[in-house]
Amino acid sequence: MLGNVLAATASKSSGFSSTTLIFIVIIVVAVYLLMIRPQQRRRQQAQQKQDTVQPGARVRTTAGMYATVVEVDGDDVILEVAPGVEVRYLRRAVMDVVSPGTEPEADTFDSADDETDDVDDETDDVDDTVDTDEEPDAGESADAEETAYEQATGSKKD
Repeated sequence: MLGNVLAATASKSSGFSSTTLIFIVIIVVAVYLLMIRPQQRRRQQAQQKQDTVQPGARVRTTAGMYATVVEVDGDDVILEVAPGVEVRYLRRAVMDVVSPGTEPEADTFDSADDETDDVDDETDDVDDTVDTDEEPDAGESADAEETAYEQATGSKKD
């Protein structure tokens, strides 16, 4: 009698229930809808942008460089990154075709250059002459070393 009860409970607990199957199906559908499908959509949009690249278009590469398309040659594009500087990229490296208003403005360094000129003027007033004819005295360098050690540690060197 006890054996029949154990066999009945073992068969019910080890059985594969329909709720488990439904739960697994829900997880698979959620992963597809939340992860796989959006990635496929992004890849398709990027492919469409790469296929429509024409000479003269302003583009941004996957490395973040802005350039102008000079020539399209099969799977390659020739980009002009600066006046007279042309670089060959794979067409897949074109991330986006940008309109003229969305490109960030070029940084101007005029104000930074003015500040460094002021610093250079101030340092010119300081006497930077070094007498290289004299050899340093060994005793003087040892005294300087001890003084630096005392200042750093707060105690005398042994």
